[in-house]
Amino acid sequence: MSEACHIVCPACSAINRIPTSRLRETPKCGKCHKPLFSAHPVELTTASFNRHVSRNDIPVLVDFWAPWCGPCKMMAPAFQQAAAELEPLVRLAKLNTENEQQIGAQFNIRSIPTLALFKNGKEIARQPGAMSKEDIVRWVQTHI
Repeated sequence: MSEACHIVCPACSAINRIPTSRLRETPKCGKCHKPLFSAHPVELTTASFNRHVSRNDIPVLVDFWAPWCGPCKMMAPAFQQAAAELEPLVRLAKLNTENEQQIGAQFNIRSIPTLALFKNGKEIARQPGAMSKEDIVRWVQTHI
């Protein structure tokens, strides 16, 4: 029997137990039957942040951003492209710090965009500033 990992569904937030060997086989949520990976970052809120960061067994890369931020807008397509390349071994997520100020304050986000990489609910790396898709992928791979 292969090792399994827990993946939080981006659609309904149900926790799914998936054999690690089957992560690349486009697994679907056992509750809502939607794909667990869609090559798009997950939009997080205060209500969903802790569940996604602490209950996913794969690393979670969070883009702390705001809609008024020019560099955030410029980096958004690169972040989405990185999601297509890094999934299913890394979950990419976005948190709007304008709407979710409590989480931004909790993690002492002082500049945006800021990328924070979480593993097992703990922040393991942080990188402020806009990055290209290649730089995002390279940075993540050096930390996982």
